[in-house]
Amino acid sequence: MTFEQKNLSDISVAILVPCYNEATTVAKVVADFKLALPNATVYVYDNNSKDDTSAIALAAGAVVMHEPLQGKGNVVRRMFSDITADVYVMVDGDDTYDASVAPAMVQRLVEGQLDCINAVRHSTAIEAYRQGHEFGNWMLTTIVAKLFGRATRDMLTGYRVFSHKFVKSFPVVSKGFEIETELTVHTLELRMRSEDFDTNYGARPEGSVSKLSTYKDGFKILWMIFKLIKLERPALFFNTFGAAAVLLALALFLPVLSDYLHTGLVPRLPTAILSAFIVMLGILSAVCGLILTSVTQGRREIKQLSFLATPRYFTRQK
Repeated sequence: MTFEQKNLSDISVAILVPCYNEATTVAKVVADFKLALPNATVYVYDNNSKDDTSAIALAAGAVVMHEPLQGKGNVVRRMFSDITADVYVMVDGDDTYDASVAPAMVQRLVEGQLDCINAVRHSTAIEAYRQGHEFGNWMLTTIVAKLFGRATRDMLTGYRVFSHKFVKSFPVVSKGFEIETELTVHTLELRMRSEDFDTNYGARPEGSVSKLSTYKDGFKILWMIFKLIKLERPALFFNTFGAAAVLLALALFLPVLSDYLHTGLVPRLPTAILSAFIVMLGILSAVCGLILTSVTQGRREIKQLSFLATPRYFTRQK
C-alpha cells in the first residue's frame, strides 16, 4: 500500500495558528480544528499578544509557542522552522475560516500529491470583508497573475494546506502580512502543484478586531510585489527602467538636435550632456538586468534543487 492510499490517521498533520490578540476567538478555533482533525496537533504561535491568547489557547488544548519578532511573516518563519509534520494546515486565529473542510483539503493534498491548497473565501456576510479589502485582494491577485502567472483566485487567504516538501524548502523573507504574496510567488516560481478549494468565510465575532490595515498593509503588499519583480524578474524591472531612461533622454535631446540642424550650433550644451548621461544610465540598467537574470536563474535552480531534495512526507512509509 502506497503512502497516498493510507487514511488521514496514518499521516501526521500540524495545524499552525499564528495569533496576535485573539483571546476572543482562539479557543473556538482550536476546538473546531481538533474536532475536524482529531489526530492533528494544534500549534498556536503567540506573537506578543497583550491579552490572554496564550493562556486560553493552552486551556483549549493547543501547544502554545511564542515568537518575539512582530509580524506574521516572522511567525510563519518560526512555525515552518520549528514544526515537522507530513502535512501542515495554516489558518488565522480569528474564527473566520471553516474548520470542517480541513479533512477534505488534507485528503486532496495527499491524494493529488499536491504541494499547496489555497482556501478561496466565499461569503454572503457584508461584515466579512471590510470596505476595500475585497477590491484590494482582487487587484493584488490580478497583478501577481499578470506578472508571475495565476496560482490562486485568492492570493491573500489566511487558510492554506502545505506539504512537508513545500514548508521545508520555503525561504521566508517577508516580516508581515506580505507573507501571503511571498507564498503565492514561491509556488509559481518553482511551478509547484497547487489548487484552490472553495470555502465559506465568516465575519469576525463581536469583540474581535482585524489586525489588517486596508491601506498600510495594502501598500506593504504592493511594495513586496515590487521587490519580488526586482528579484524574480530583473530583466523586466531593469529593462523597463532602461527604456524609460532612453525615452526621457530622447525627449530632452530632440530640441537640441533640431537647433543643431537649423543653426549648426548647440546652444543648450548642458541638456545635451544630461541626455547622454541618462542614455548611459539606461544602458547600465539594461546590462544590470542581463547580469541579474543569470543570477536569478542560479538562485531559482538552487531553490528547485532544495525543493526536490526535500522528501514529500516526514513520516516513513511502513
